[in-house]
Amino acid sequence: MNALLSDPWFYAAAIPSVILVGLSKGGLGGAMALIGVPLMSLVVPPVQAAAIMLPILIAMDMVSLWTWRGERDPVTLRLMLPGAMLGIGIGWLTAAVVTAGAVRLIVGIVALAFFLRWLSQRWAKSPVMTSHSAPKAWFWSTISGFTSFVAHAGGPPYQVYALPLRQRPALYVGTSVIFFAVVNAVKLVPYFALGQFDATNLTASAVLLPLAPFATLTGAWLVRRMKPDVFYPFMYWMIFIVSAKLIWDGMFDLWG
Repeated sequence: MNALLSDPWFYAAAIPSVILVGLSKGGLGGAMALIGVPLMSLVVPPVQAAAIMLPILIAMDMVSLWTWRGERDPVTLRLMLPGAMLGIGIGWLTAAVVTAGAVRLIVGIVALAFFLRWLSQRWAKSPVMTSHSAPKAWFWSTISGFTSFVAHAGGPPYQVYALPLRQRPALYVGTSVIFFAVVNAVKLVPYFALGQFDATNLTASAVLLPLAPFATLTGAWLVRRMKPDVFYPFMYWMIFIVSAKLIWDGMFDLWG
């Protein structure tokens, strides 16, 4: 424990990781969050990095819930949360079989296809707004819960369903905050059961925890000042960055 917390390279990687994830949690999208754990993995094993980050994510969720209170779409949550719970359960049951690299690659390909679809519609000036669909919500939320559990990559599947709804930025962010706050809280149970938490990782989480509110509130401050015609293109380009990162990480994990 002392060796980890006295290592300056740990802080050099962990502090930027927490800040990037906090900006994402504040509403700036999943790309920054996906950079966080790999960055910390430069100095600690990836599984340990994910375990250290999860309690911090939950603290960020609490800040985000307060920041975006009152902004939620009950229909989105009603349709998507049950599927997310199913996805977490599948991830728990298959944790010893499915590799994180394979999940990252699959999610990256799906996210890239989603971005290219939006880009082609933008060039063609065709509408991208959709309405709620229970089958689509269950499908994408199940994938989101599964990939969130296995690879901390639940954002792109959620966005595939939620972004085309074209909700107000604040409503979109507030709803996604509630969705992932529930997902992260539920993930604590199987993570404990699988032995992902120990005194070393929890102490490291506690040391980094003070950064969480600052980074999360900064992200929220930026989102509140974005107009919809800026927010949505920004989010889709974040998805492109996410997809490229996931595909790269997945291919590296699977084939080196």
